Amino acid sequence: MPLNAFTHLQTRSEPLSVGHQGQFPVVTISFNLGVGYSLGQALGAIDAVIANEKLPPSVIAGYQGTAAAYESSQSNEGLLILAALITVYIVLGVLYESFIHPLTILSTLPSAGVGALLALRLFGLDLDIVGIIGIILLIGIVQKNGIMMVDFALELERNERKETTEAIYQAALLRFRPILMTTLAALLSGIPLAFGTGIGSELRKPLGVAMVGGLLFSQVLTLYTTPVIYIFFDKLASRFSRRSRNQAPNVQPQGGTA
Repeated sequence: MPLNAFTHLQTRSEPLSVGHQGQFPVVTISFNLGVGYSLGQALGAIDAVIANEKLPPSVIAGYQGTAAAYESSQSNEGLLILAALITVYIVLGVLYESFIHPLTILSTLPSAGVGALLALRLFGLDLDIVGIIGIILLIGIVQKNGIMMVDFALELERNERKETTEAIYQAALLRFRPILMTTLAALLSGIPLAFGTGIGSELRKPLGVAMVGGLLFSQVLTLYTTPVIYIFFDKLASRFSRRSRNQAPNVQPQGGTA
């Protein structure tokens, strides 16, 4: 019986080897970034193409290498910042034995984050992992402004029996010079990173820009907002403590006769 009676012969090109990842065959497609585009924009465009193609369930798309590392860092950055804030709150709460004063100190952080994001946007830089590191670094640098003022105000209230408004006012005046000195020292150290040139400068630039922008913006705002928030939280705490005392049951002593 001839072979072509039950077979069909055809000549075509086939790969010499088939790549595998685990037990599944894979096809690797590499790409380079165009001028003026970031890795996040490239991954977003690739995800849009994959969604529009409506691939069958048997085809699974994934990233490897730098793209996979970027995707992993983006998914964990929120948890990283949240963990840093919770750690700072716990340490400050133990230090001041209060639930409210740590919030006053942490109120300086939003202005630093907004300043860092505005600076990155102004210079046309993306919020990459280096920029995230700069924002986390700002958490430690900027909160010292609130620590200096709150710590000094609490000392005036306890030792000299000053009112809350007068204590935080004196703290803002007397702590202005050390706050300005430490802020300028950190800010000037970030300028070479922000405006430096040479090999690898594009990697360090988001860190410097985030530091400089966050410190400038927070320095202008926190000297005004921190005393206001300190007074507000102190009045809020006094109101709650007064309400709890009023709601406490009055127990009258009962005397007996012999």
